[in-house]
Order: sequence, then structure tokens, then C-alpha cells
Amino acid sequence: MSATVPADRERTPPTRRPARKGAVADRLFGWTAAAAAFITLASLLGILLSLVIGAWPAIEKYGLGFFTNSTWDPVAEEFGGLVMIYGTLATSAIALIIAVPVSFGIALFLTELSPRWLKRPLGTAIELLAAVPSIVYGMWGLLVFGPILAQYVQQPLQSAFGEVPYLGALFSGPPVGIGVLAAGIILAIMIIPFIAAVMRDVFEVTPPMLKESAYALGSTTWEVMFKVVLPYTKSGVIGGIMLGLGRALGETMAVTFIIGNFNQLDTFSLFAPANSITSALANEFAEATTGLHQASLIYLGLVLFFITFVVLALSKLLLARLSRNEGRKT
Repeated sequence: MSATVPADRERTPPTRRPARKGAVADRLFGWTAAAAAFITLASLLGILLSLVIGAWPAIEKYGLGFFTNSTWDPVAEEFGGLVMIYGTLATSAIALIIAVPVSFGIALFLTELSPRWLKRPLGTAIELLAAVPSIVYGMWGLLVFGPILAQYVQQPLQSAFGEVPYLGALFSGPPVGIGVLAAGIILAIMIIPFIAAVMRDVFEVTPPMLKESAYALGSTTWEVMFKVVLPYTKSGVIGGIMLGLGRALGETMAVTFIIGNFNQLDTFSLFAPANSITSALANEFAEATTGLHQASLIYLGLVLFFITFVVLALSKLLLARLSRNEGRKT
């Protein structure tokens, strides 16, 4: 015999549970996060669009020839960005060549070799270098480091290699202590704290079991770093290097003080004065008249925007390729 359900119970709809207060807060949080992401994307597109509009007169007149023209003459209204592009890329490359191995050595020492009592104060001292204003680096480079570089580096190199074909041209020029190499070294000092801090942090997240297993098998510290730690933390290491490169590409005041601000590309000497995109913008934008001069400066800003985009895209492609290679090995 089946049980019967009373009619009043059949007609009564199920009671709804009151909505949780947390659900509303979660929705608001999600909308706020999405709005922040879209605002960032819209700002990026707005900056790009404004640069294109402002630089359009120069783009229309010079086109891609702007990248290969080394003439920069505001009086004759003839503008080319080759000198500034070369100075930006050369100083950033020198900075990376110096900063990456030094930063790796600092991170290696702090995570594997440093005594416990020295690790914290040394790490704090390195991080404090990032808090020094860039104009202080520029003044120190111009007044202190430049003369030292000219007297104790450039003059001995000119005496030793000045007569050697091709090699002597790299060290030619008056020993005044300003130029591409000096700007690159100052940039290296400025980006070392950023790269070293990121490398130290990613090295510390490596599981201790991996390192201890490698040491137990007889590996040296060098082998553990290159065969265990670096493969495990390659994404973070490349991210730190890209962070330093971005800082080097966009640095203004320190480079303006020490690069020489010379708008001619007469020689490829490391000690020759040159110019960069950021220093050209800092020196000339306030005095540029509305027209082709101002549009050419904005064109330089658009070129710098494009360079940073290419660097970021290449780093993403490199990380994707490394991930695919690791997937194939496993």
C-alpha cells in the first residue's frame, strides 16, 4: 500500500533560501577586476592611438625611411631616428651584457653560498640601490664615474689597441668619459637590483628536495644551479631579465646626463657621444615647435613603444618555445 501525500503539502512551493551576502560581494569583486583589466587595455590602446595621430605628419613624410636616416636638423626640418634608435639599443644591450651575469652571481651567492648572518643585510643593501633616483645616478656618472672611465679605461685601451685595424675604432674618440659605454654601464648598475631581486626570489622557490637530491648525487653548486634550479625557474629568470631590459629602454635622466646627446653617427666607438630616444625627448620636446619637429619626436616615442612591444613578444615566444621543448622531453 503506497503512502499518500496530503494535498496541502503538494500545493506548497519549496521555500527559497536567502541569497548569501558573499555572492553579491563576489560579483562586485569580479566586475571590479574585469573593469580594471579593460581600463588598462583601453589606456594602452588610447596611448598607441594618440602616438599614431601625433606622429602622423612625420610618418606621412618619412615613412620607414625614418629608421635609416641619421640626419636630425630642426633648422632645416630634416629628421631621422637612426642615431636615437642606435643609442637606445646599444646602451640597453651593454647594460644587459653586464647586468645579467652580475645579477645571476648575486642571486647565486644569496641563495646558496652566503652565510646566514650576511644574507639579509646584503639583500637589503642591493634592493636599496633600486630606490636611488635616476638623476643621482646620472650626476654620479657624469662627475665621478666618467672621468675615472676616461682615465683608467679608455686611455689604456687606446694605447694598447689604437693601431689595431677595426678593433682600435671601438675605443677611438676624445677621452672625456661620456658616451655609449658609460651610459650602458650606468644603466647596468641601475637594473642590477631589479634582475637580482627577481632571480633571488625565483631561486628560493625551487623545492629543496630537488637541490638536495642533486647534491646527494655528487653535483657541485654550479651544476645544481645550471641543471636543476635554472630549468625549474627559467620563466621567472626571463621575466626578471625582461623587467631590467624594460627599465633600461625607458630610462631618461641618467642616460641624458652621460650619453653625450650628440645627434650624429660618425663612428661606432664605445666611447663616442651619442643620443637615445628618451634623452632626445627630454632635451627637445619642451622647445619643439608644433609641426614636423614635434611630430618627429612623437614618432620617436612610437618607435620606443614598438621596440618594447617587440621585446615583450619575443620573450613570450621564447617562453612558449621552452615550454614546448620541456613538454616533448617529458
